[in-house]
Amino acid sequence: MTDKCSLRCTYCMPAEGLVWLEKSQVLSDTEIVRLARVFIGLGVTSIRLTGGEPLVRPGVAGLVEQLAGLEPRPELSLTTNGIALADKAESLARAGLDRINVSVDTLDRERFAALTRRDRLPDVLAGLSAAATAGLAPVKVNAVLMRDHNLSEVSELLLWALRSGYQLRFIEHMPLDAQHGWTRAEMVTAEETLALLGERFTLKPLQRADHAPAEKFAVLDGPEREEWAAGPTEVGIIASVTRPFCRDCDRLRLTADGQLRTCLFSHVETDLRGLLRAGATDQELAEVITAAVAAKPAGHAITSADFRQPDRPMSAIGG
Repeated sequence: MTDKCSLRCTYCMPAEGLVWLEKSQVLSDTEIVRLARVFIGLGVTSIRLTGGEPLVRPGVAGLVEQLAGLEPRPELSLTTNGIALADKAESLARAGLDRINVSVDTLDRERFAALTRRDRLPDVLAGLSAAATAGLAPVKVNAVLMRDHNLSEVSELLLWALRSGYQLRFIEHMPLDAQHGWTRAEMVTAEETLALLGERFTLKPLQRADHAPAEKFAVLDGPEREEWAAGPTEVGIIASVTRPFCRDCDRLRLTADGQLRTCLFSHVETDLRGLLRAGATDQELAEVITAAVAAKPAGHAITSADFRQPDRPMSAIGG
């Protein structure tokens, strides 16, 4: 939807930000809806709006409404940093958004400001509450653990999510930063995360859903159990680096400027925007998409000695 973001997270981009796409380079709402219709015709059943930060795109609720009107109707979700969510949650729900994911790496206001270079934690927490009130359930929270920053909060984050009724997912830090400063040694692995959680919580592995990126664990017991919200209590781990799920991955990514990527870590893109603007028919678009998917690599090869990060950072790919 957009490569722009209202935060400057240290593990994602430099303090000064990045060179943003020109407006003319970004897909219009009409182009997005048309491509979505083509993808749905090929069997896609779920669409997630990402960024950058999707809520900085003007008229996002109107785009959601158009997507919700497609037949067959896709499941619609959105991943956001939550800063503008308090003002937009209700309109997004009315437009047809089904679910929301919000990034929250820390509950400490000073640490949040240091990590994101913006003092906006109260706005994010207000956005989460507004999303729950608007019925964008289950409200999912994404947290990236970083060894020298928020590792001490792993249990606190889970306890907060259980009390609030949110579904927390810890995500391994992936090599998709604009600075290309990622190192495996500094990454907190899924194994470490589970070991830390196991010190205070009793976890039970759940069967992994087909094609789902997260390993899920039922939280059977833990501190202040009586204060947990009603409903299923679980935590997820997305271990793209140490426990890759490439064999089962069925996700495609369409960048803000209309490039199709069949893998988050791919160095190959298929230019759908160029085809659209050159007058390609839906059938021609479908054929190009099908060919790109057929050529999808078997895996991301992060563990390979010759692995090279993609040139685009996460904010420009659409996570």
